[in-house]
Amino acid sequence: MPLKIALKPKEKLYIGGAVISNGEHHSEFTVLNTTTILREKDILTEETANSPCRRIYLTIQLMYMGENEKLTEHHANYWALVKDVIEAAPSFRELLTEISELILADNYYKALKVANKLIDKETEVIKNAELSSECV
Repeated sequence: MPLKIALKPKEKLYIGGAVISNGEHHSEFTVLNTTTILREKDILTEETANSPCRRIYLTIQLMYMGENEKLTEHHANYWALVKDVIEAAPSFRELLTEISELILADNYYKALKVANKLIDKETEVIKNAELSSECV
């Protein structure tokens, strides 16, 4: 099924190994085949993966973006990160189980979407912890 994509001026997009940068104006195009696609706003870098759940997202992103020669390494890294997060925050288990099932089914894009929820939960927990420490 074709995917219609609209890009804002200067927006970047990752498509199947290529980074596309839009020009000065809004543009629209259609991708006619199945390939990996990530918008600039959905891409994490090593610098921005500055928390355990963001590192999980980055690892899934690397799986999704097709570094097949490193897939085994990414999977090992993912499972180690999951173990550490569950030990530190058992309440994250349900989301991590959902993400893990998607990874085992090779559905990395959907796993990224659920990993966004994981990051949101982590952000909320950190914010609440900071508020609690201010009250002490």
